[in-house]
Amino acid sequence: MILIAIILVKLSLAIAQMPSLSGLNYSSLSNYTLFPKGLPGENQEYDFIIIGGGSAGSVIANRLSEVGHWKILLIEAGGLENFFTDIPAACTLLQLTEFDWQYKMEKLPEVCMAMENQQCLWPRGKVLGGSSVINYMMYTRGNKYDFERWEKEGNPGWLWKDVLPYYIKSEKANLKHADPGAHGIFGYLSVEDVPYQTPLVNAFLEAGRETGRKIIDYNGDSQWGFSQIQGTIRSGKRCSAAKAFLEPIILRPNLKILIKNLVTKILIDPKTKTAYGVEFEDEFKLKHTALAKKEVILSAGVIGSPQLLILSGVGPKNHLIELDIPVIQDLQVGQNLHDHLCFVGLTFLINETASYTLTKFLQLSSFIQYFSGKGPLTTLGGVEALGFIKTNVSKDPRIDFPDVELVFVAGSLSSDAGVTFRKGFGISKEFYKEYFEPISQRESWSIFPVLLHPKSTGYLRLRSKNISDHPILHGNYYTDPEQHDVRTMVAAVKEIIRLSETKAFQRFGSKLYDTPFPTCKSLKFGTDEYWECCVRSLAPTLHHQVGTCKMGPRNDSTAVVGSQFRVHGIKNLRVADSSTIPFALSAHTNAPAMMIGERVSDFIKNHFKNETMGWPWL
Repeated sequence: MILIAIILVKLSLAIAQMPSLSGLNYSSLSNYTLFPKGLPGENQEYDFIIIGGGSAGSVIANRLSEVGHWKILLIEAGGLENFFTDIPAACTLLQLTEFDWQYKMEKLPEVCMAMENQQCLWPRGKVLGGSSVINYMMYTRGNKYDFERWEKEGNPGWLWKDVLPYYIKSEKANLKHADPGAHGIFGYLSVEDVPYQTPLVNAFLEAGRETGRKIIDYNGDSQWGFSQIQGTIRSGKRCSAAKAFLEPIILRPNLKILIKNLVTKILIDPKTKTAYGVEFEDEFKLKHTALAKKEVILSAGVIGSPQLLILSGVGPKNHLIELDIPVIQDLQVGQNLHDHLCFVGLTFLINETASYTLTKFLQLSSFIQYFSGKGPLTTLGGVEALGFIKTNVSKDPRIDFPDVELVFVAGSLSSDAGVTFRKGFGISKEFYKEYFEPISQRESWSIFPVLLHPKSTGYLRLRSKNISDHPILHGNYYTDPEQHDVRTMVAAVKEIIRLSETKAFQRFGSKLYDTPFPTCKSLKFGTDEYWECCVRSLAPTLHHQVGTCKMGPRNDSTAVVGSQFRVHGIKNLRVADSSTIPFALSAHTNAPAMMIGERVSDFIKNHFKNETMGWPWL
């Protein structure tokens, strides 16, 4: 049975790389092209050029094209999502495919020891819709105190009361347990409850109650407590940013979308320091130029945006000189990289048939149910609920400002017989075989603790002037001098074990899988030193890097953009995506990126307000 399951998964992976023939049916439309019309090098003029069709870029293209006389060009390096990317349960299969840029973090001592070549994977979406096509679809906005800090750091207009209306504007919510007034129902983005759940999700919520937590809407009034997951899904299928914001408006004649076109340079006049266009290559490596009469908007993501700025002469002066790139503006591009660390090695075995396993996903009945928007294939990769807690390491007196997020999974990394999770997280074959294989497809559950406010920060540098060369990515995980980050994660592990001992979980006979980590055998099981070794060994990212084009005032030497996303010292150029978020939020980055798309669109419309009156699409 397992062999048949593996064959079916490999067949699915092949299907996943096929071009879209359903879902986003853009390809037959005249304003949606694989490569530009016209001869190579021929200038094409637009009012706005948007680089990157991810979570922020899709929103911006929608909102700016509401002004009917503005000509908008959206350029995306990747292709289209397809039938397979729609399946929520298949999200792990999308790592290391053509939908993923396939970045890797540089080696770091005593971190990622369980990973292939001791390198953590950093997946980022290379497809129209960006990382919203390959992520786990968890919709989280952040904490009100995050935005209080955001404004205090010199960014006026970024309090919770300023951003909440934009979250609501985007949203078309269908949630059973939502705080009144906290969610929108008229937006483009579907946010829904997951149609299928295991009995274990109720055990997680009840365990929260037993340990003194409330059941909450974590996108509502309070973020301290436990909740069922809210997902960017629509009737049991993935609702990416492209599906939400581009599909409904694809017939607008003033919007042109190019896929499989890679922007290689932003054109900036070195004398006036004014951005006026872009150079890019189509899928046949033919070079083109497009000019922007008003603005260029860079939304290529936390890695792509800083890479393109540096290649265009905007970045750290010494690094530009090192690369032999003429310096146009000296800014700390690529610095200030924050990431959410995670630990995926806590597994609890149970004595009831209640969790997800690979064979359950691949039953014929599961596929039949999926086509009616139901069944286990609608799960967000096995994630069913979230909890937000404060550990005893936190010194912050605000109870409603958690330092750890708990991601509850009704299964474990052993649930799929090593077919998907091992590769998706980049775990070495040797580690997986010794630790996870003995409990392959056993009934189990897991909680992944997420470090919400890391003190350790990283950076990126360019490997060369060739845009096809991936940047050098330094995560610097667990390097803060006070060891705050690792102490917080160890405290979170202890709290998860305490949750497993509640009556709610003991009804399933929950027992910690206590085989020692292969990388930590020399340490006594269960001690702080042992758990520190474990959290360092399995330390994958949750795709939540931020900060490489940090928002901040001009007098902040680390800032790249101002509070309205304008690049300091450069005219007609904005960066608008998760790279501008100044520090790690109490959120997954997909929702904030779309909020940023909404906000920058209004900033631009207000800047050109004399041109926008009376021109919306109805």
